[in-house]
Amino acid sequence: MDNNIIIRVATTADSSYAKIITDEMAASAQARGTGIARRTPEYVIQKINEGKAVIAVTPENAWVGFCYIETWEGEYVANSGLIVSPAFRKTGVAKAIKQKIFELSREKYPDAKLFGLTTGLAVMKINSDLGYEPVTYSELTQDNKFWEGCKSCVNYEILMSKDRSNCMCTAMLYDPKDHYEPQETKEYFQNKSKVYERLIRFKQSKFLNRLKRRSVNTKKLKSIIFQFFNF
Repeated sequence: MDNNIIIRVATTADSSYAKIITDEMAASAQARGTGIARRTPEYVIQKINEGKAVIAVTPENAWVGFCYIETWEGEYVANSGLIVSPAFRKTGVAKAIKQKIFELSREKYPDAKLFGLTTGLAVMKINSDLGYEPVTYSELTQDNKFWEGCKSCVNYEILMSKDRSNCMCTAMLYDPKDHYEPQETKEYFQNKSKVYERLIRFKQSKFLNRLKRRSVNTKKLKSIIFQFFNF
């Protein structure tokens, strides 16, 4: 990563970046062909004003990346909306932002469980480096407001067809009271990265076909998920 890039807690002055951030979130999701819950500039500004966001900028104040904190049921915290400007992708910026927002989350909510949903292998690797573990959806918050945020995702129908028990995203969790050390989860990811890739491909092919045929080989799905979650 360019050492000149500044990664810090966002301030009210950073509200001017809100539109470019949400536009890039939408463009990135469309390019990947997968869905994310849509965020509005107003929502991003709210998070900035609450001191629950991290931003990356150049010394010339050009926007580089962004991420923010959401809380659910007073027990769960999600580091959401991670996005990096196309010009700075694959430079290590995303990992540095995740590290900063992780530290901010632990500072603000030391007893909360940190969780995330992602379709990206790169984000899964970053989470593993921080100590997150792959988990089933049942271990995430059951707050309806959280799941309602998925309504704008193109995969929402898949999520609801599985009774919110599975979807295209992979769930990951960091429990401060019961977790593996980051080095352990990092090594596990390195050893099992091919399993992650197969699971993602399986979800993409089978779940999308389910929307067309309304059927899926659930026995095979359960078998692969069991292998994936078996530490």
